[in-house]
Amino acid sequence: MPMKPMKNVSERFRAAYLGLLENGELEQRVRIARQHLQSCDLCARYCRVDRLRTTQGVVCRTGDRAVVYSYGPHRGEEDVLRGCNGSGTIFFSWCNMRCEFCQNWEISQKGEGREVEPEQLAAMMLDLQARGCHNINFVTPSHVVAQILAATLIAARQGLKLPLVYNSGGYDSPEALALLDGVIDVYMPDMKYGDSVTAHRYSHVRNYWEFSRAAVKEMYRQVGDLRLDDNGLAYHGLLVRHLVLPAGLAGTENVLEFITREISTETYLNLMGQYYPCYRAEERPELARPITAAEYREALDIARRFGLARQDRISRRGRLL
Repeated sequence: MPMKPMKNVSERFRAAYLGLLENGELEQRVRIARQHLQSCDLCARYCRVDRLRTTQGVVCRTGDRAVVYSYGPHRGEEDVLRGCNGSGTIFFSWCNMRCEFCQNWEISQKGEGREVEPEQLAAMMLDLQARGCHNINFVTPSHVVAQILAATLIAARQGLKLPLVYNSGGYDSPEALALLDGVIDVYMPDMKYGDSVTAHRYSHVRNYWEFSRAAVKEMYRQVGDLRLDDNGLAYHGLLVRHLVLPAGLAGTENVLEFITREISTETYLNLMGQYYPCYRAEERPELARPITAAEYREALDIARRFGLARQDRISRRGRLL
């Protein structure tokens, strides 16, 4: 018997930003976000550069227009996002972090891609919806919050209904998250480290642990635990990623203890075991090897000990298990 096509979540659940569109708040957020670009505080770098005029001194190297590497249905994301038709991913170029092991370094560090106007970004979002994607998944969005808001306003006016997924490295500012409150349906931060010293050593950011914890707390305040529809598709809530690094360098126990004690034991978790040396990792002996099966099992054991049972099945696939 042929499988029944999976319904799109937009057919059953109302995206958060549509209410802000109707009361005029979304348009106001766009104006305010653009003002923030004039002395930018829209990520935890706080570069305070006028990005409408220059990118000199801007770590993300992004000015008035977002740079997009690619977009399309992604079938390699978490089960709760990809469904049958894929997650509608938009990969933004550049990044506000400098991870020495970045697996997408051509995009994040070299900035491969093309500048787009908000209208073009909105057209991508609508195209992904037309292709049956279950959500719009903004990948590496922290440095382009203002541009995302502008495009969302345009796309929503033209019929966008899909849930929006904010897929960040967790180095997000409270100013940016305040602008996204009621706009983003699913927050998906990657909590990369359990301490700021290690984060500074390998990703060249300051106070990562402090900013990441504050960001995830605010994300959870806005959307709560991840909610799934009858087809198992996410439509609202928090999903946390954590990439296990060799020799426990990611501070997995600290991260999972924080989630348990300060967020929720119902947090949906993707404990990722696919680390491999990339970009400049070979220059660091401690990063110059994949993780072992034992290291990944240890991370899973920590999650079990803390009672974090809601884990994506993608975590349990692959050679490590």
